[in-house]
Amino acid sequence: MIEFTLNGNAVSVDADPAMPILWVVREKLGMNGTKFGCGIAQCGACTVHLDGKPIRSCSTPVSEAEGRLVTTIEGIAGPEGELTKVQQAWISEQVPQCGYCQSGQIMAATALLRDTPQPSDAQIDSAMAGNICRCGTYTRIRRAIKVAAGLQEPRNEEAEA
Repeated sequence: MIEFTLNGNAVSVDADPAMPILWVVREKLGMNGTKFGCGIAQCGACTVHLDGKPIRSCSTPVSEAEGRLVTTIEGIAGPEGELTKVQQAWISEQVPQCGYCQSGQIMAATALLRDTPQPSDAQIDSAMAGNICRCGTYTRIRRAIKVAAGLQEPRNEEAEA
């Protein structure tokens, strides 16, 4: 049994220690927000936080999570389900097209803003570089990060209300 905290709740999972965290959270714990993209830690669709740091869950064995904190996209909203500033900005800036990469993008942006509350363009580029969006919404992603950081006003005021 492997024990860790998932989105604030203690879990105990009977899994092969080499099984990637991605498959444990999706298949064994029913958290389907984290997506499988490439399987080789190159696209970022599987990004989750391990002890607050963004990691690629497709290539990180669940044994690495033993006794630690894992946060998925399902775990970042507030206690009453209220959206974070990043999630609100994703809506106001209409970031997603197909949406497949967005949980990983949001997890990377959340970690960036936690560590760097008012990032420069270079810091945004560095933090988001490993997250691929096949739809090419990088301009919207950057704008949403700036909106969430309070560096720009949202375009769609109604979506933020």
